[in-house]
Amino acid sequence: MSTSVVHRILTIDDNPAIHEDFRKLFAVELGEATSYDEIESEVFGGEEKIAAEQNFELDAASQGQEGLEKVRAAFAAGRPYALAFVDVRMPPGWDGVETIEQLWKVDPELQVVICTAYSDYSWQVMRQRLGNSDNLLVLKKNF
Repeated sequence: MSTSVVHRILTIDDNPAIHEDFRKLFAVELGEATSYDEIESEVFGGEEKIAAEQNFELDAASQGQEGLEKVRAAFAAGRPYALAFVDVRMPPGWDGVETIEQLWKVDPELQVVICTAYSDYSWQVMRQRLGNSDNLLVLKKNF
């Protein structure tokens, strides 16, 4: 048995190549990939689990202010994003830390992954500004 789940994802990064990388990661055509549950069942035996097809709806923003408007619109429409990937350095506008602060004012439940190669902040300063949230993860580019 199979159910379909749509996960809305927003990428906020000033580098268009990053948007394309995320599109390649999440825009897998159904049927191209075998579910991990199927592989686990084959390797270890056991009952077949109900598979949920992973459908991702991807949006992109080049600056924090643009990302905030997308989060506002999605939240107001009752279709909030599940996840946002946010770069730290995005000149000339808001940096990623300020962007995340603004996003969480609109949607405090938004899961955020900071994806950055360089930051003007130490991890300690980021944590002081953003708090100790279970909704935050940091990945260093190239990941």
